[in-house]
Amino acid sequence: MEREDFKIEICANSAESVKAAMQAGADRVELCAGMPEGGTTPSYGEMSLVRELMPSGVHVIIRPRGGDFLYSESECEVMMRDIEMAHRIGIDGVVLGCLTAEGQVDVKKMRALMDVAGQMSVTFHRAFDMCCDPFVALQDIEQLGCHRILTSGQQPSAETGIPLLKELVEKSENVIIMPGCGINADNIARIARETGAHEFHLSARMSVESGMLYRNPRVSMGGTVQVAEYGRDVTSVEKAGAAINSLLQ
Repeated sequence: MEREDFKIEICANSAESVKAAMQAGADRVELCAGMPEGGTTPSYGEMSLVRELMPSGVHVIIRPRGGDFLYSESECEVMMRDIEMAHRIGIDGVVLGCLTAEGQVDVKKMRALMDVAGQMSVTFHRAFDMCCDPFVALQDIEQLGCHRILTSGQQPSAETGIPLLKELVEKSENVIIMPGCGINADNIARIARETGAHEFHLSARMSVESGMLYRNPRVSMGGTVQVAEYGRDVTSVEKAGAAINSLLQ
C-alpha cells in the first residue's frame, strides 16, 4: 500500500500520547480518558491543549462512564454538553454510540447527539460490537449519516474479527469501516489485506514506570479494583511507527 491509501488513528490518552502519535505520523487521534474502561470523555483542559498541539485530525470520545451503552436522559444531556464544549474548542470529530436495551442502535438518541455535533465528523464506536445484529446496525448507522464505524468485528480483537470485518467492508455503502482493538505491527498488514479496510485504529501503548521515589504499597486509589499505582500507559512512537511501516511493505 502507498501511504495515501490508508489512514492511521491512534487512541491517545493524553497530550503526551498525542505528541507521540504525531511524531509517528498518525493521521488522526481519538482522545480518551479512562482507558481501562474502554475510554471516557477527556477533560476540557486535555481537549483544549491537544487542539493547540495538533492543528487537525483531533477526535474525542463522548462517553460519560464505563460499562454499557444504554444511556439515561441525564447522561445524554451530559453528552450533549460535552459535544458542545468540543465544538467550541474546535475539535474535528466526536466518537460515540448509544444502544437500546435490546442491543440495537438507539437511533433517536444518536440523532439528537448528532444534531448537536452539526458538521463535526462522527464515528460510531465499539458499541457496535455489542449490537445484536451487525448488519441491521450497519444500516441504521449509515442512515444516521455517521462517517465511520470503529469495530473489532464483534470479536475480542480485530484479527479474530476479520471474517465479519470483511463482510462489513463489502456491504457498507457510505460509511467507513475502521478495524480496531489489538492491531499492531505484526497483524495490521494481514487485517488490511483480508478485510479490504483502509482506516485502522490502534493504541500502540507502552507502560512507563512512575518517577515516585516514596511509595505506599498498602493503599490503592482504585479501592477494591486493582490498578497500577506506580505506572501509566502512553503511546509509543516506535510501536505506532512500526505499524505504519508494516502497511508500506
